[in-house]
Amino acid sequence: MCYEVVARIVYAMSTTAGAPTASAHAATSQPPSAEPAAGQTAAAAAPMAAAKPAGRARGWQFRFAVLSLIWGFSFLFIKVGTQGFAPLQVTLGRVAFGALVLLTMLAIKRERLPRSVRTWGHLAVAALFLNVLPFSLFAYSELTIPSTLAGICNATSPLWGMALSVVALSEDRPTRRRVAGLGIGFLGVLTVLGAWQGFAGTDLTGTAMALGASLCYPIGWIYVRRTLGGGGHSHLSMSSAQLLLATAQLAVVTPLFTTGPARISLVPLLAVFALGALGTGFAFLLQYGLVDEVGPTTAQMVTYFVPLIATAAGVVLLHERLSWNTPVGALIVLAGAALTQSKPRARHMSGPRPGSTAA
Repeated sequence: MCYEVVARIVYAMSTTAGAPTASAHAATSQPPSAEPAAGQTAAAAAPMAAAKPAGRARGWQFRFAVLSLIWGFSFLFIKVGTQGFAPLQVTLGRVAFGALVLLTMLAIKRERLPRSVRTWGHLAVAALFLNVLPFSLFAYSELTIPSTLAGICNATSPLWGMALSVVALSEDRPTRRRVAGLGIGFLGVLTVLGAWQGFAGTDLTGTAMALGASLCYPIGWIYVRRTLGGGGHSHLSMSSAQLLLATAQLAVVTPLFTTGPARISLVPLLAVFALGALGTGFAFLLQYGLVDEVGPTTAQMVTYFVPLIATAAGVVLLHERLSWNTPVGALIVLAGAALTQSKPRARHMSGPRPGSTAA
């Protein structure tokens, strides 16, 4: 999120702050998620701790499963939320409840928000691209497309990230495998949309909004990576500030384009609360904990479960129709995304290693 991103930005900032280079590509192409939707934040402006030894990682699989479920259900929460509130109101509630969770944790840990005006300025841009725009676009898209399709569109974020990183990040050079992954991924998108039948039965405006939302994430990640690396602030401090700024931006815009609901329905309200408190606040804390405990390579695998869970939730709980091309296309998208994040095997030198003596 989808999430809420944010995805779901531990990866992006860790690479600029001296974290292992193994996660460098994930920094530009992997959401904390979509939906991360995932409450995508600039959290990783602080240095990321190295992954702990496997012997010390206890119960991370359970937290991984919980995070996958939370982010996967975020698209269902959006759909239910828009049944009682305008899309901008859903997004405002989402970031506000998410900010409340992070600020509570900030107070418990007795940490402070950033003080630099420059940092707040960059975080305002990060909030726009990682929270305000993608969350709003997903909410608007689900007025006309099923939550299953929105969840699959979110999975294209790594594809956009790879394409943008080639242009914006000089250290990210394309390889044949990653270019092939990009092509396969967008072939999967065409499969999901049923391109061979003229996109019949698909709302192109809603789909374009969902794809635009997934594009916002890598734009935000690249901006954060270029501007907020090595700032010395904790991930919790930076993320709290970012969600505060997102809340402020939406608090100004929402009243201009919406009117208050005639009545407040309990189920949509609970959906917005879950979307924010769980999908944007609590999920971020889970994500950072996983990265710290088992490393970014393992933690980022949650991205591949999100569209599958979103699809299952939409079909089972919302009774959304599912044609054969939707799951098939989703699998193709995920395969392409996996290729864009793969790295070539290290070449083994035939000669002696530096510093060694030949036998």
